[in-house]
Amino acid sequence: MITDRLLVVSGSNNPGSAISGQAITADAVSTDTIDLGTARDIGEGSDLFMVFTVVEAFNTLTSLDLEVVISANANLSSHTVLAETNVLLAGLTAGKQYVVALPPQIASLGLRYLGARYDVNGTNPTTGSILAEIVHNVQDGRKFYASGFSVT
Repeated sequence: MITDRLLVVSGSNNPGSAISGQAITADAVSTDTIDLGTARDIGEGSDLFMVFTVVEAFNTLTSLDLEVVISANANLSSHTVLAETNVLLAGLTAGKQYVVALPPQIASLGLRYLGARYDVNGTNPTTGSILAEIVHNVQDGRKFYASGFSVT
C-alpha cells in the first residue's frame, strides 16, 4: 500500500515520526479534508480506498460507523455519506485495519471536500483513535507464519 501524507484525513503518518490517530470520544468528522477543488483528478479512472487503522484501542462503545463523506464545506457539515462500514467494539483493537472502497461518482456529486466521519453507537468511548487515509491499492502485508516454518 502506497500512502501519501496529503491524502491523510485523520491522524498523522509522517515519515520518520510515530503514526498517530485522531482521538474519537464522540461522533466526529475527520480533522482534515481533501479539497477536490484543487485535487480534481484524484484517482481518475482508478479504484480508490479509504483505509481506517485503529491506532489506539477503543473502550465502552457498542460499535463505530466508519464513513467516507463528501461535503460542500471544509468542516464537512451537511455531508453526504459515500460509503461506510460498521465495526463492533471487539474489532476496534490496535492495529486493526478496515478498508472502504470509494464509489466512482465522487466528482459527479459536485461537492468539494472529501473526508471521514465517525458515528459512535452506544456509550461514548474514553479511549480510541483512528488513522484514515486514501490509498490507490490495498495490501495485506501482515502474513505471519508458525514458528519453525520455512518459506522458500
